[in-house]
Amino acid sequence: MGENLDSRPVRTLLPHWVPDAAERYLLHTETGLSIRAVARNAGCHASTVLRQIRRFENRRDDILIDKALRDLGKAHFPNSPINKDTQMAAPKRNPNQTASDIELHSEAQRVLRRLCETGAVLVVAGNMDKAVVLRDLPGGKSARTAIVDRHIAEAMALKEWIKCKKSGKIAQYEATVSGRSFLKSTMDAPNRMGGMAHGFAEAPTRFDAAPTTWSNDRDEDRPIKRYTLAESPLIALARRRDKTGKPFLNDDLVAAGERLREDFELAQMGLQDQKIWEQYLMQIEDGSTVPTPTFRNEKQKAAHDRTREALRDLGPGLGHVVLRCCCFLEGIETTEKEMDWAARSGKIVLKIALQRLAFHATKSYGKHGPMIG
Repeated sequence: MGENLDSRPVRTLLPHWVPDAAERYLLHTETGLSIRAVARNAGCHASTVLRQIRRFENRRDDILIDKALRDLGKAHFPNSPINKDTQMAAPKRNPNQTASDIELHSEAQRVLRRLCETGAVLVVAGNMDKAVVLRDLPGGKSARTAIVDRHIAEAMALKEWIKCKKSGKIAQYEATVSGRSFLKSTMDAPNRMGGMAHGFAEAPTRFDAAPTTWSNDRDEDRPIKRYTLAESPLIALARRRDKTGKPFLNDDLVAAGERLREDFELAQMGLQDQKIWEQYLMQIEDGSTVPTPTFRNEKQKAAHDRTREALRDLGPGLGHVVLRCCCFLEGIETTEKEMDWAARSGKIVLKIALQRLAFHATKSYGKHGPMIG
């Protein structure tokens, strides 16, 4: 069976995103194809394939990598003797649900941006079909900043964009150098597939879809303040202290802002016309209707609906400030100038908006927000 694969292109067997070394490992382990035959197929030396196979055997202690390899084997080598013997042990999730190139790149950008923030880790439990990104808050607690499907996390581990830093029943992962390099490359030059751009702009985006700033000032030489991947305007403000020495924003307010940004990014709203969000806020006053955008799946639609309802509850003013500072990562000083507010008043308005947002989340979804998945 295996020797007939010598003349068959490897890329016809597995998704394009699967690393070459993983393909060779699966060809050897799932079909029984000899190492020399795999090397001839790949056009490399047999010793290279041998090192790659040994390396992946050692990496199978990682729960995400082991699951990714098992799912790829069951989905793309269904007639393998190994899969026939283990058919009763197939996972509940459909093994054909492997990540497409576009889905993987889009979701990986969203998750890696969160993992690059200070104190962030990806947490995975063996019996859950979702993984979550948690980040330490200034007050000592942690906040959930992103949710990702398990098969996306598995693909990210297989591509070595994330690595396990703590194993066990609940494993923790962090972004690797390769993951950060991938994220930086997609920000420096937007990744385009099939003529479409995927991912999110690094800089704040204005409602009329100008590429770098919210300002109405058309001066292209005007400097634009950007926040690093490790810090958002909300976290920077949370580090400040009030007159009594307490944090200006407590953990609950920071978590409320992070949940809104999580839903905003989950719905991939950065890919849509930014004017729609201004319309959502203004329709409260004039009673106008906003056309509903299309979504790839129900998960995106649900996240969009939660964001829309939160902005509608906040209304103009409060809605604008959380949208600018929490979702588009615009600085407080810039928001004050664009909305003609007094200097140093923006942080007060943002705090009031976050208090209202936290109340809305508790009233709508309970203390801990919508359930994962």
